[in-house]
Amino acid sequence: MDPIRMERRQILRFISAVILLTSPLLTSTLENGLARTPPMGWLAWERFRCNTDCVNDPDNCISERLFMQMADLLVSEGYAAAGYEYINVDDCWLAKTRDAQGRLQADPERFPSGMKALGNYIHSKGLKFGIYEDYGNYTCAGYPGILGYLELDANTFAEWNVDYVKLDGCYSHPVDMDRGYPEFGYYLNRTGRPMLYSCSWPVYQIYSGIEPNYTSIKSSCNIWRNFDDIQDSWQSVQTIIDYYGENQDAIVPHAGPGHWNDPDMLIVGNFGLSYEQAKSQFALWAIWASPLLMSVDLRTIKPDYKTIIQNRKIIAVNQDILGIQGRRIYKDRGIEIWARPITPVVRSDFSYAIVFLNRRTDGTPSEVSVINRELGLTHEAGYIVEDLYTNKDYGILTPDDKITVDVNPSGCVMLRFTVASAFQKAHLPQNHIFGLSSNINQDHRQLPQRLQWLARFPNIARSLEADQLKKREVSE
Repeated sequence: MDPIRMERRQILRFISAVILLTSPLLTSTLENGLARTPPMGWLAWERFRCNTDCVNDPDNCISERLFMQMADLLVSEGYAAAGYEYINVDDCWLAKTRDAQGRLQADPERFPSGMKALGNYIHSKGLKFGIYEDYGNYTCAGYPGILGYLELDANTFAEWNVDYVKLDGCYSHPVDMDRGYPEFGYYLNRTGRPMLYSCSWPVYQIYSGIEPNYTSIKSSCNIWRNFDDIQDSWQSVQTIIDYYGENQDAIVPHAGPGHWNDPDMLIVGNFGLSYEQAKSQFALWAIWASPLLMSVDLRTIKPDYKTIIQNRKIIAVNQDILGIQGRRIYKDRGIEIWARPITPVVRSDFSYAIVFLNRRTDGTPSEVSVINRELGLTHEAGYIVEDLYTNKDYGILTPDDKITVDVNPSGCVMLRFTVASAFQKAHLPQNHIFGLSSNINQDHRQLPQRLQWLARFPNIARSLEADQLKKREVSE
């Protein structure tokens, strides 16, 4: 071979190695230690949008006053005690231009104290401060984006003591996001301040026909959006349910402690959902191990809806330390069943949260009956079963017992099946049991795949009696 050509190849390999070693893309692996369970908090966008008219609508415009009020209520009304800790500013907080040094600045009329002062106020309440930007020339509402200022903006957020950064994707090229989002994450990490990183990276690529690289996404982002913005309607919630059911094989394996799929905000307590529909949204967001980010006016929310989003038993499912996202295991004639493995675990037998969802609109509750074993509930000592909305105690049910529930139209029933042996420690070696405060046992760590639990679900359509008028026994 030509010696000159060989030398050129060696030089090119050396240059490539230098680029790889120094590229932010390869040193941006997420190392912030955050979001070990899905984040919980309050986010302005769905409820308050980009209302900047503080002259005519001072109570509802995007301003420091609004966020300070929400911080106050998060604490005084019990949300913080239930686990909600972030107060997140969304779009429209910015001035239309950067300052003379090229730094981001808040709108001086609506945020006269500045963003650092707002963050300090939020921190004084024992809460965390979230902020919004966009990986583009502009934000979605037309304010300055971060392109050309990634390092400066990351440092600015750190100086303001920001705890959470949401990065949108308007006015940018989706093909550039594979580099840009990890690069900004790199600069966030390099500040030394832990900031939860929320990315809109995959949803913009999906819109453009690009298949997202979830391996890269989950190594760069704590949470990520992969479907449409939620709107204040049951129809919008249903499209998200459909997406998460139809695409679960692609998205579920990437969720886990530190990195979560984000189906968007909770709209419980707004105008578009009935009481039953609000219960359904909250239950499914828990099954999916989704971020619980309320977007509701905490000043006017009705008590029934407040009770839903402060339901600590369902929050405990959402925050389960295993971090396994649940799946839809049955769908037929408007009835769906969703299941999520949770703690405690005995040997390799999980406890489960199960949601029976009725998407019918025929005006009467539907009776759903199914043998527990057909739901994958095979722990021979049985399960302690409880309804997480009504607190009904079903006692201990065995795998061969049948569970029967009545599910209201567009509503759900959410049950927790806790392995009964977890409460009989005297009869089992300690390393066979673990609960919320202990480590995962060796048997569970050695399971071949994170989602091996799914293989336990047979074809439950044969035994599920979804129609209350057609009860029948079906042999296996």
